[in-house]
Amino acid sequence: MSIQVFGLAVARGVAIGRAVLVTSGRVDVAHYFVAPDQVEGEIARLSDARDAVAAEFTTLQRDMPADAPPELSALIDVHLMLVHDESLIGAAAQWVRERHYNAEWALSAQLEVLARHFDEMEDEYLRERKADLEQVTERILTALTRNARGDRAISTPGAGDFGGEEPLVLVASDISPADMLHFKRSVFTGFVTDVGGRTSHTAIVARSMDIPAVVGAREASRLIRQDDWVVIDGDAGAVIVNPPPIVLEEYRFRQRQHELERARLNRLRHTPALTLDGEAVELLANIELPEDAAVALEAGAVGVGLFRSEFLFMNRGQDLPGEDEQFEAYRAAVLAMKGLPVTIRTVDIGADKPLDRLTLHELRHEHTLNPALGLRAIRWSLAEPSMFRQQLRAILRASAYGKVKLLLPMVAHLSEARLTREALVRAKQQLRDAGHAFTDIEVGAMIEIPAAALMLGSLLRHFDFVSIGTNDLIQYTLAIDRADEQVAHLYDAWHPAVVGLIASTIERTNAAGKSVSVCGEMAGDPSFTALLLSMGLRSFSMHPRQIAAVKQAVLRADTRKLRAVLPQVLAADEPQAAAEAVFATQRN
Repeated sequence: MSIQVFGLAVARGVAIGRAVLVTSGRVDVAHYFVAPDQVEGEIARLSDARDAVAAEFTTLQRDMPADAPPELSALIDVHLMLVHDESLIGAAAQWVRERHYNAEWALSAQLEVLARHFDEMEDEYLRERKADLEQVTERILTALTRNARGDRAISTPGAGDFGGEEPLVLVASDISPADMLHFKRSVFTGFVTDVGGRTSHTAIVARSMDIPAVVGAREASRLIRQDDWVVIDGDAGAVIVNPPPIVLEEYRFRQRQHELERARLNRLRHTPALTLDGEAVELLANIELPEDAAVALEAGAVGVGLFRSEFLFMNRGQDLPGEDEQFEAYRAAVLAMKGLPVTIRTVDIGADKPLDRLTLHELRHEHTLNPALGLRAIRWSLAEPSMFRQQLRAILRASAYGKVKLLLPMVAHLSEARLTREALVRAKQQLRDAGHAFTDIEVGAMIEIPAAALMLGSLLRHFDFVSIGTNDLIQYTLAIDRADEQVAHLYDAWHPAVVGLIASTIERTNAAGKSVSVCGEMAGDPSFTALLLSMGLRSFSMHPRQIAAVKQAVLRADTRKLRAVLPQVLAADEPQAAAEAVFATQRN
């Protein structure tokens, strides 16, 4: 039976594929793919965990007191039977063989399949046995986690490694940033999540990967089953499950149209970004890992405007990267950019990007009253001075191999600028003492808190450049949790207060003779290109896949005409409607 689910459209296009469910339960489950030569070892892990749990139950039964109620022994018998049932472990092993899921993911996927079977049983007693199945599975998952080796290699195989050519779409209640990092280069053609907003981490990564996504779809992970055929309409925010053939064919046609449009835009990647009136515009790339630099160059980026260094720290447990490992990563990105500038942001940990709970337990959402306003970004770095200086030393050392800039996230106080400068002085002295080469680097601040925008004049005296992080600036200006689908409709990049703050920041920075860029989602959205150009912005930083579409908008713009009508947009109660009207007039 075909069903439809609706959510927020966050990444355009059409995706069609078999559903892969990532479930969330009481036990945290890692989700990643294993390489072909690791499949048998992963299946052995499943068997070992099952045997360990079976041994626990056998020991419990053997040591049971003589006066124990007979029901307890009967319950253990049921659990032992479930542990050895091939429909659990045997079927989970098939997920490993066919899809190359890691053992934990395979087991949770099979639990989802079996749990639905129990829900559909008419007999109430049998339906209630689902709780026993869940308890047994969680014991096995705990055993897997307890016996997991920290040095397992994680890979992202291609579609051909899954025993078939059928495309896959990912369906989840939510997807953690760490999981998204693993899925980033994998086989998924689209994402669907129950929760999230237009600028939640899942939405941002989906757009950066240029694949269709729908978030905030509420019941999607409950209604969609493993291996269902799913169509994701990233334009309308619709998810169609098991569509009839005529609907499926219509979406296949739309999918081909999107692919043709991508190919057409791709031809612009090495065309200089010049407006009609000859203004040069700098189109930079946002990257998360050193290997992304090659993708940025291929897309025509003229530098890296934002290297999100926190992704080097995530999903590491207690094994955080040291100075040398960070240095090697930064140097690799700098060398890959072949002399083009690389702006490295210090770790933006916290909010929707917590470190592993074994490392910073207090940063997990459930233990923080309001993570978006807590110990995160530059606040966290300054609270960990040893680790902060370690990162500063690594960045400084990388500067000996190319043009490097340093960017500080979530700046709101002059004391943060002063303390960072002091930490830089100490880091430089430590490098001199150790005989390491480095160069002086420019230091910039991210403008993503309204206070920073309002006190910009003071900040500019302490920083060499600024970069506007529109995602958080919108969130903090409007007091909207950008990851909460219940208030996602209130997250408005066109809000007059937001547009005014951005325009003021760009104008005042330009007047001070310092450089300003935008590195948030607005930079990669062609519908904002004319607005930002009219404000005087000449430096945009976005995911490499978004560069071609923004470049097309730049090539069609005349900044003199746009600048002339900007006052009408800034004075309007509805800036979006005003911009659409006056900018359209200028294009004609």
